[in-house]
Amino acid sequence: MVKLIRMTKNSERIKKCVIDHLFWDNRVDASDIEVEVDGTEVKLKGKVSSYAARERAVLDAWTIQDVTKVENELSIEYPTVIEIPDDDEIKSRIERQLFWNAHIDSTSIDVEVDNGSIDLEGTTDAYWKKIRAEQLASEIAGVITIDNKIAVVPSESIVDKIVAENIISAMDRHPLVEAESINVTVEQGKATLSGTVPHWTAYRAVMDAAEFATGVVEIDDQIVVE
Repeated sequence: MVKLIRMTKNSERIKKCVIDHLFWDNRVDASDIEVEVDGTEVKLKGKVSSYAARERAVLDAWTIQDVTKVENELSIEYPTVIEIPDDDEIKSRIERQLFWNAHIDSTSIDVEVDNGSIDLEGTTDAYWKKIRAEQLASEIAGVITIDNKIAVVPSESIVDKIVAENIISAMDRHPLVEAESINVTVEQGKATLSGTVPHWTAYRAVMDAAEFATGVVEIDDQIVVE
């Protein structure tokens, strides 16, 4: 069945803004990116030159006003002029990235590489460090996919109720977040976030409130951008 694409004036504006923003971003080669907009939902198709560029393209799309969803169908095709390191060299470069980061204990993280597909395993003491480890790996040439299996093991035990209260308090302090519109539950360190936010900036603020909270080991993101 053929899906009909809803192109309103707002959709056309969103599409133009996404395209303009992608071409503005010097970190992304947008020449091979196709942008589709259905209502307020954006789909990115085509190819980019690195894993990091793929992630940046998604963030660029999210920054546009009224976007409520971004579907990433971008493939990665490294330029022929770039010498792609083999798996052993990719592994070595990622391990060096982790080693030189002041906040991450690289001795607790194992890196495996198979044809550019990265597996990160091991432990860290904070959720945001797990995310940071993935970001560092994404910057290495030759990376195609990343499976982040790092487990978060907090260095101190904190009651779930306190963790939830700390997340809510962090949201309360942010001027763009209406904390009463977000439901937060924490069970054995797993934070479940649900509710609605008006835009991507508010969404990121909510996620930051959970990601940087002590005691969070996992996040179930059920937030809807309206």
